[in-house]
Amino acid sequence: MAYPAITHRRIAALAARHPQAVDVIIGVLLALVYLLAVWDGKPESRHPGRDLHLWDAVAAIAIIGLVTARRHRPRLVLVLTMAATVITIAVGEARSAQTVTAAIAAYTVASTYPRRTAYLFGGSAAALLYGASLIWPGPEWPGAAWWERGDLSLLAGVGMAVAVGDALRTRRAYLAAVEERARRAEQSREEEAHRRVMEERLRIARELHDVVAHHLALISVQAGVAKHLMQSEPEQAKAALGHVRDAAGIAVEELGTVLAVLRRHDDPDQSTAPAPGLAHVPELLDTVAAAGLHVRYRQAGRPRPLPAATDLAAYRIIQESLTNAHKHAAGTAVELHLAYAGEGLTINVTNPHHSPRDTQRPASGHGLIGMQERAAALGGTLQAAPAVDGTFTVHAFLPAADPSGASP
Repeated sequence: MAYPAITHRRIAALAARHPQAVDVIIGVLLALVYLLAVWDGKPESRHPGRDLHLWDAVAAIAIIGLVTARRHRPRLVLVLTMAATVITIAVGEARSAQTVTAAIAAYTVASTYPRRTAYLFGGSAAALLYGASLIWPGPEWPGAAWWERGDLSLLAGVGMAVAVGDALRTRRAYLAAVEERARRAEQSREEEAHRRVMEERLRIARELHDVVAHHLALISVQAGVAKHLMQSEPEQAKAALGHVRDAAGIAVEELGTVLAVLRRHDDPDQSTAPAPGLAHVPELLDTVAAAGLHVRYRQAGRPRPLPAATDLAAYRIIQESLTNAHKHAAGTAVELHLAYAGEGLTINVTNPHHSPRDTQRPASGHGLIGMQERAAALGGTLQAAPAVDGTFTVHAFLPAADPSGASP
């Protein structure tokens, strides 16, 4: 029967999954080392062997308990381990197991607590053990001066354990910081992607609303006119149906332009038609005039080329404002005023004969929201509200500084 190969990676993974079991095993091994050192010492060694007693069993159990509890109460375990090791040095017993236990406890403190705490406890422990070896040097230092009796291995062992523990703690903190930065970067990328998707959805929704709502309103009005005049004035009914056909064709063309943004950039069929702007306002006025809406158009200031986003937003705001005026105040005159200034463009669309029922209703709906979003996206403002005199005004300002710095 074949058994899976045991590698150091498997052992490390197993130890990481069961750290408490690893501590128990280490404690048992150190306890066995202590018992064997006491029982099997050579007569000529510094710690000759002797029979085991009850307190040896208590010491072995204490070693197991201290190593097992080191992860839960590191500082307390280090203090208790220091006390046990000092006692072992004072009574002249074999101290190898207790010294290793003290080094493990110092390593645990250094790998758990900040550097200041680790060095305070670890340095104190090393100094305490070295001082105990100076006070109780044992029989192997006959006639030596007191400053020559210290066991430097105790000082070096605890000091090395503290250094290794501190290095491991620093590495864990570094890896945790790297993982946290990676997690935050991934979260930021997801949030940015989500934000871009939402902005694109809003932009497409605004375009669709502006295109479809405007032309469908014209089609609805002209279809109603054609139905009303079909019997009495067939020629005018035919003209109205012609306007319906023209509006439908324009709507289809603009809808295709809007939907082109959903295609891939490398799509060979991608539309290259320019987006509408203020240059298309005369055509828009002809369209709404054919639908029965008279617009008095005025322009102030020196016209100049605007950024593409500002030009499109201005056109869509005018288009939506005229569409709303046509729906709520058909047959009346609408005033459209454009004013170019050094810092931007001001748009005013006023319906001087707005119906009382509509003037009492606050600005709402996707059209007005879309206009406000367009203006806000460019850093501008838009207010649409009824006035006390029965008019309804859409006032928008779109910032677009004049590169020449000329005043209006």
